[in-house]
Amino acid sequence: MKLARVSVLFLFVLSAVALFSQTAPPADLDTWVARSMQTFDVPGVSIAIVKDGKVLITKGYGVRKLGESTLVDENTLFGIGSNSKAFTTACLAMLVDEDKISWDDPVYQRLPEFQMYDPYVSHEMTIRDLLTHRSGMGLGEGDLLFWPHSTYTRAEIIHQLRYMKPASSFRSRFAYDNLLYMTAGQIIPAVTGISWDDFVRERIFSPLGMANTNVSNAAFKPGGNFAYPHSNVDGKLQVIPFVNLDNAAPAGSINSSAADMAKWVLLQLNRGRLPDRDGRMFSETQSREMWSPQTILPTPDPSPPLATLKANFADYGLGWSLRDYHGRKLVGHTGAVAGFVSRVMLVPEENLGVVILTNAEQAGGFDSILYHVLDHYFQLPSTDWIAAYKAAKDLQLKDAAETGLRQNKERNTASHPSLPLEKYAGTYEDAWYGTATIRMENNHLVVSFDHTPAMIAELEPWQYDTFRTHWRDRIIADAFLTFSLKADGAIERFKMLPVSPLADFSFDYQDLEFHPVHKPDAPTAK
Repeated sequence: MKLARVSVLFLFVLSAVALFSQTAPPADLDTWVARSMQTFDVPGVSIAIVKDGKVLITKGYGVRKLGESTLVDENTLFGIGSNSKAFTTACLAMLVDEDKISWDDPVYQRLPEFQMYDPYVSHEMTIRDLLTHRSGMGLGEGDLLFWPHSTYTRAEIIHQLRYMKPASSFRSRFAYDNLLYMTAGQIIPAVTGISWDDFVRERIFSPLGMANTNVSNAAFKPGGNFAYPHSNVDGKLQVIPFVNLDNAAPAGSINSSAADMAKWVLLQLNRGRLPDRDGRMFSETQSREMWSPQTILPTPDPSPPLATLKANFADYGLGWSLRDYHGRKLVGHTGAVAGFVSRVMLVPEENLGVVILTNAEQAGGFDSILYHVLDHYFQLPSTDWIAAYKAAKDLQLKDAAETGLRQNKERNTASHPSLPLEKYAGTYEDAWYGTATIRMENNHLVVSFDHTPAMIAELEPWQYDTFRTHWRDRIIADAFLTFSLKADGAIERFKMLPVSPLADFSFDYQDLEFHPVHKPDAPTAK
């Protein structure tokens, strides 16, 4: 009889140990994070893991600012970039639950000033279309209206949509955009009279107890618990200035911490039910809608070192990306804003959520941690994701370097601009961006984007009538700027292209076409 009791107790202990091992975070998480940070040159990281309705870990690693000793902790704020989009869709989901809007309402009914380039699209575009990256706009088209920070307001940016030529037909393919998410956010004040900023504070941050989270880095005060942005500038990791995104806030301006994001992830895994108490933020019906495929995404082969991450399906929902990994559906998103990248990942079948916030622009830093955590909970064989992502990054850098070498090799250094440099000076206008000014300064041409204070660059002759920008703010991606001349030698236009294939898609130079602004001739004296 005693033997039977001992056996039962032994089995109980074994079961408890097995259950704990399936629930607990990876035992080597700290050393794994430290190695990832060192490999990808990331100063600070903050992580949250939730499982089965409980917060298992919220923890910071590294420093808030390079060169300083103040440590990151679970309450340190990071820019979460496009992970803000899920907050915007959640706000809209509440309004759907309250019968104030429908996902399929035409946008113009809520925003009468809304207009796209194609009148048909203007009439047919729905709120759902605003959220699913299938408008026909090109990848990141129009992002230069807010990135880097511009003088345009949200209303002015929405007005400029009508001048942006489509890159494809309506609803025919996926192309990630930010401007339509900002537009979707403006539906909230149109319906409720409450700004997006106040609505997300009152209806999400406050009920969830996300006390430290805010919607603008303008709220940061000296001595506050926030991470500083870092970027690789001319080959060296540096602290860079914060970029204000207030004029596109619903697309990516939120700053949050691992501790606060854990509460957000619990809400999502609870299908809109408030954690630890009665009440809902949004219905289970709307939760399923946001996690349902809306737009089919391509599934290209990953970089060879990451071949095992090949997806069987990929879709975009409403503020969430959807794909599979080892038989589980993943619901997640990345976020990127100058100096920060982040990852939120939900695995509904495992009741698992992971948040990784970083203060450097290295996606391999967060994804090498993410997949290590997922493999642990999926009980998969160990993969050295740090080495795999480092190899993928090295290939990407090698390809970019080869592109640069090819550009230099094909360049005709003996060529010269067609006109004296001062003839290129003047005011130019693009249909959607507005005006840019080219002037002579110390015997060189200088271009400035008139609505973007940071965008000032020397124009260095490259070949023929093509110049290469050298932006004074070195976090801005350099571009080739090419003038076209009329038969009489007058300037017809200039267009731009990114120099490096590594340039962020939000530097959408390829969508610009600047034409000289012709001033009326002065009246003849009589």
